[in-house]
Amino acid sequence: MTAPGITQSGLVPQAGGRHGAEALRAILTQPGLVPMPCCFDALSAKLIEQAGFPLTFMSGFAVSAARLGLPDTGLISYAEMLDQGRNICAATRIPVIGDGDTGYGNAVNVKRTVAGYAQAGFAAVMIEDQVWPKRCGHTRGKAVVSHDEAMARVRAAVDAREEGADILILARTDARATDGLDEALRRVEGFQRLGADILFLEAPTSEAEMRAFCSAVDKPTLANLVEQGETPVLPPAALEDIGYKLAAYPLTLLSAAVSAMQEALAAFAAGAHPQAILSFAELRERVGFEDYYREEDRYAG
Repeated sequence: MTAPGITQSGLVPQAGGRHGAEALRAILTQPGLVPMPCCFDALSAKLIEQAGFPLTFMSGFAVSAARLGLPDTGLISYAEMLDQGRNICAATRIPVIGDGDTGYGNAVNVKRTVAGYAQAGFAAVMIEDQVWPKRCGHTRGKAVVSHDEAMARVRAAVDAREEGADILILARTDARATDGLDEALRRVEGFQRLGADILFLEAPTSEAEMRAFCSAVDKPTLANLVEQGETPVLPPAALEDIGYKLAAYPLTLLSAAVSAMQEALAAFAAGAHPQAILSFAELRERVGFEDYYREEDRYAG
């Protein structure tokens, strides 16, 4: 029997999904805001699905931290992100949006990135306008490419979709921090005209700026909510009233996991045993042992 809160998905789920883009399109047409906790590996993606969320986002910051133990400053490569993404998409049936960073090169590289993410099982890929090596959108040292180059990246991403990649395009600008709100709005409006499916203006600093963004476009918009970041972390009802469709929480699960591990390590260091842990039975269930045993019994004898 499935543990409370777990959505049964079978031993070998068919990727976020094999029909992830179609499922994401359906989600985007439904009314209301969709909260989106972000994952960083296959297990965190499974837990998000088990908790009942309809989609997730593979956070580049979180993947760089979990996979490499390094900051989100352009140190992780396309191949490493793609490999992590394959495992994430294969572990869950809910749609997964992938962080495609800058596309890892020029417009031709962007097309390759979009096609690769589609083949990996992603429902959507985010392409941004930062200079490479890029930075976390809520840290210092960001720079963006020219307006024309930003448009070329999104145009290439949309072309890849139109040429057969079954994936949605999430177009992001970081120009608010470098060139001001007006230029950031000019860029997202351009992304919309080029055919991006979802729009993302990173790091608005007030509710008024968030409203200006959502009012400037008529495509689904994403709010990126980093605790203690540049953007106000508003409640879901307020975000929906502003006009957002997706609310991404890119670091919450990673931060919670690090905090829990630090507490467990502190207990060990003090000569005690950590108490705030799952039972072994629930851990086995969350990872998928019961699914495995059912399959094993199916083929026994």
